[in-house]
Amino acid sequence: MERILIVEDEKKLLSSLEDFFKTQGFEAICTMSGEEGVRMAVEKVPDLVILDIMLPDLSGYDVCRRIKEKMPSIRILMLSAKGEEVDKVVGLELGADDYMTKPFGVRELLARVRALLRRGGISSDEITHYSLGDVKIDLESYQVIRRGKKTKLTALENKILKHLISHRNNVVTREELLNEIWGFDVYPTTRTVDNLILKLRKKIEKDPNDPAHIITVYGAGYKFVG
Repeated sequence: MERILIVEDEKKLLSSLEDFFKTQGFEAICTMSGEEGVRMAVEKVPDLVILDIMLPDLSGYDVCRRIKEKMPSIRILMLSAKGEEVDKVVGLELGADDYMTKPFGVRELLARVRALLRRGGISSDEITHYSLGDVKIDLESYQVIRRGKKTKLTALENKILKHLISHRNNVVTREELLNEIWGFDVYPTTRTVDNLILKLRKKIEKDPNDPAHIITVYGAGYKFVG
């Protein structure tokens, strides 16, 4: 399930877009605040952002610029009631990937969203933070924070977690993890991966014996959900 962040201050439109994308099989997370939009983009790592230009606290242009500074490859589609060419040019120069003028048809919006998503996802190197309810994952400082309590991540645990998050909701095989994390010149076994996954679960899962976020896909590998 691909995740879309919608940043829009028109409450009725925001609700309609949320409902529409959910019916199309997406996970939709929403906010009416530009500042909150930047925070959610960093912590929730959406696959794409639908961003209104006219926001009450921070302009969509500033939101776009700040998100792109932190995560350059994240896809952003900007919305605006403005139709002048200069507004479109400003958005695109700040890094927006597409631009639609209100009013618009949701089917065209959906087609553009799908086209942008086909271009590819976010690099694992761009993911610095992630939020799972009361668990905050800080991949820059190699730690997990749960209700104020900090637990350190090893370098390998950090790499695996980054890779899993960047492939959120997709199955990642043990062999892929071995190649991506250890490389072709090192020869650990798949049991090494399993042991590190067990350690990670103890650090981020509420119940490591019944994991909700790092799921075993029997016969295939692991899937990160969150």
